[in-house]
Formats: sequence, structure tokens, C-alpha cells
Amino acid sequence: MKQITGKRVILREQRDEDAQFFARWYSDPEVMFKCGFTEPTTPEQALETIHKESPDADWYTVTDLEGRIIGETGLLRMWPAWHCTDLTIIIPDPADRGKGYGKDTINLMFELAFMHYDMNRISIGVVGLNTPALNFYRSVGFKQEGIQEQGYYHNGEYSDFIMMRILRSEWLEQIAR
Repeated sequence: MKQITGKRVILREQRDEDAQFFARWYSDPEVMFKCGFTEPTTPEQALETIHKESPDADWYTVTDLEGRIIGETGLLRMWPAWHCTDLTIIIPDPADRGKGYGKDTINLMFELAFMHYDMNRISIGVVGLNTPALNFYRSVGFKQEGIQEQGYYHNGEYSDFIMMRILRSEWLEQIAR
């Protein structure tokens, strides 16, 4: 079983029993807005996603150190020939934010991408109206590199979609400090 243990979180392989957590939270209107989901997620859809094999992705359920599920993270659209990948992280319950879970998860994923998969670049896209996420990603080293103007539509309103990235050299500089 694949598992990575950090200071505050455990990243482990996704299991069938995780589907209920994801279906519940990925049907929450606020989470749907921040993640760009257009339809609620059923337990069956969540289970199907857990079982979906993808050679260019590596997904994990995020738990606290006691094993309570707090979210998910993954590398997707991995291009080994180009040494590039995209990152996703979702910690949907507001009660679990601000406790260091996200930062620990991101640090583990940076190490996985840069050291294990030999990636040079990690990118992430963020809904422009999601200011807390933008601030978080900047705080862990992501830099804005582009804007898809009005690239996101929700609740009758357009929002920019912000493209961000971090390079291996920037990450190495960060951890050397």
C-alpha cells in the first residue's frame, strides 16, 4: 500500500470507503465553486474515480495522523519527457483549514514530484475569486504566470482563472533557507 507520512498528514492510496467523504464534500456548493465542479458528485461517481487507472496521474487521500480523512491531493497530467506536472489539493472542510494540513501536504507533494518523479515544474490553476487559495499557493512558493480572463463561470458571474507554477530550483532554494 502506498503511503507517505508527513508532520501533520498521511497521504495514502485511495480506498472504496473514501467515496462517501468525497461525494459529501464534492456536492457542497462552496467546494463545487472553488474546485470548478459543475454537478454534485454521487458516491458511485466518487467510487468510479477512485478505481480509475491513469498512467499520467498519482492520487492520494489526505488524512490526519489518526487516519481521519481531510481531503485529497494528486499529480495529474504528468509529462515525464518534459518534466512537468499539474498539482491538485482539496481540503474541503473549513474546520480543517489553517491547521498546517495543506502546507504539509504541499511539501510532501513537492518532494514527490521533484525528487521521486524528477519533475522540474509543477503548475496549478486557481479560480480568481478564491483569494484564500491564491494566498496559500503564493505562501508555499507558487508564482503567478498567467490569467485566463473570464475563464471561469459560476452562479451567473465570470471570474479569471489564475495559472501558477513553481520550479524545482525555486523549491530547492526554499528548503535550503
